[in-house]
Amino acid sequence: MEIVNKRQWKINKIFHYLFKERFRKKIEFNFPKNIDRWNLINEIILVKNFSSYLEIGCDNDDAFSKIKLKDKIGIDPHSGGNFRGTSDLFFQQNNKKFDCIFIDGLHEYDQVNKDILNSLNSLNQNGIILLHDCLPKSMNQQAVPRFQMVWNGDVWKSIVKFRCRNDLDIVTCKIDHGISIIRKINNKDPLLLDIKNFKELKFKDFYYNHIKYMRILEYEKLIEYIRD
Repeated sequence: MEIVNKRQWKINKIFHYLFKERFRKKIEFNFPKNIDRWNLINEIILVKNFSSYLEIGCDNDDAFSKIKLKDKIGIDPHSGGNFRGTSDLFFQQNNKKFDCIFIDGLHEYDQVNKDILNSLNSLNQNGIILLHDCLPKSMNQQAVPRFQMVWNGDVWKSIVKFRCRNDLDIVTCKIDHGISIIRKINNKDPLLLDIKNFKELKFKDFYYNHIKYMRILEYEKLIEYIRD
């Protein structure tokens, strides 16, 4: 999780006001209040009989401490987990494969792309990657650079990019700000988009196309999908 720097946030807010997108419509996702990311992760671990877990971005161990596995590694440069450093540093020296990887680090497109690619290389063939904060409700919640407390970043752009690959199947569960699931199986519903630079996508694009882009499932449907 990014360390709070309110002075920098004020500067970023002015920058966005002067130079970035202005789009005020919002999406009401109505996330269920009784299902958190660790509930989904533990359910997937149980259903798939997974035994190893990697988490990128632990902060105060809100999720990491609740994962019901002994074989687990948590990466964070500041607090939480059991590996002090960046995800880039970890993957440079890692030679272990994991069943389940949860990405909740720096929520910016370029870093998310690196974390996904590195995680794919460190994932067992039947493993699953999860990403947090994939369903922003407003332009401000996904604005980069960040300028407010409730923030998802532009993780969603990475999901759109990777959903165009034929060798990955990706869905998004409508809980806890949106949890996307990546599996190393044939893409059952590939996106066919003529986009050269996914980083240049706007929240306006997400607002009008989020159902198509993200392939959204309710929690119960997601568990059925995982069982397949």
